[in-house]
Amino acid sequence: SLLQEMAHNFPPLQNDRLLKAARGEEVDRAPVWVMRQAGRYLPEFRKVRVETDFFTVCQTPELACEITLQPIRRFPLDAAIIFSDILVIPQALGMKVEMKPGVGPVFDEPLVVPEDMEKLVVPDVKVALKYVYDAITLTRHKLEGKVPLIGFTGAPWTLMAYMIEGGGSKTYSKSKKWLYQHPEASKKLLSMVTRVCVDYLVEQARAGAQLLQVFESNAEYLGPEMFSTFSLPYLLQINKEVKERLVEEKLEVVPMTVFAKGGHYALEQLANSGYETMGLDWTIDPILARKVVGDRVTLQGNFDPPALYSSVEDIDKAVKKMCEKFGTQRWIANLGHGIYPDMDPDHLGAFIAAVHKHSAVKKE
Repeated sequence: SLLQEMAHNFPPLQNDRLLKAARGEEVDRAPVWVMRQAGRYLPEFRKVRVETDFFTVCQTPELACEITLQPIRRFPLDAAIIFSDILVIPQALGMKVEMKPGVGPVFDEPLVVPEDMEKLVVPDVKVALKYVYDAITLTRHKLEGKVPLIGFTGAPWTLMAYMIEGGGSKTYSKSKKWLYQHPEASKKLLSMVTRVCVDYLVEQARAGAQLLQVFESNAEYLGPEMFSTFSLPYLLQINKEVKERLVEEKLEVVPMTVFAKGGHYALEQLANSGYETMGLDWTIDPILARKVVGDRVTLQGNFDPPALYSSVEDIDKAVKKMCEKFGTQRWIANLGHGIYPDMDPDHLGAFIAAVHKHSAVKKE
């Protein structure tokens, strides 16, 4: 197809600050991007969403591309992240998920007992999620090399938790019940999801993604032991197998980021997991994190999202403090989780400007 041919002749990259920082190379200042930077806080995003259902946007490459580009037109960011959702994987496994206004994602028929796993279909990931790869390839061209494009997936435990809870949850008790009552079935499900994640990330890289992020958003509901059993092995497998496959298929081996939100108890394990970058949420002191992980990985984060409600002056002060803690190297500036839908875009602009100012390497 035309898009497959397009996947070979992308415009040259003009700003590789993100990729350099991820690989531990020297940068002139910290690269900055923001989780959910293409989202509801932008009026131009809301305009697209008035006419189109959330998952229809994800499944329409032209729309996903347009939304991915919106924050790049507006702000001097150092990366774009493809507009999609972690729940496209449960959809590819045959589950029905809808995005309900004011509620969030809702599954038609969540998994209740291990026997329900028989209803899942093992997809041909190349076909089932083709719309994501098409959106990536199209976006790489439309970006015109301005900044790199990030691809992503949800991590197996986080996806499993949604598939059992049927949506978001304050406790994730139904999915944790599986871990305690049905450990073997849980591992079987996690392995199945892991295989899909690996294929999905390889195809995203093939389509033009230049960095891949794995979102373990529900790490905070596990403790050290459960994490070591039901999350970490699958995170390790994803990093290892994706890179092996990229080598086998003679594709560029792109840097990878793991973000285990609430995983403060696993900093050391995550630092040794083979991912180039690890995300930190806002509950972790960067100085402490750096002590634990040393300088072998790049850190990403970790500005408290609601701190963007502060005045522009206070945002500048808080970012300065954050920059002093992280230093200028081996760090990708970001929030500690996604930006909120009711945020003033100008306050995000102030955050980005402050990172530029306070993370710049001082000239001798």
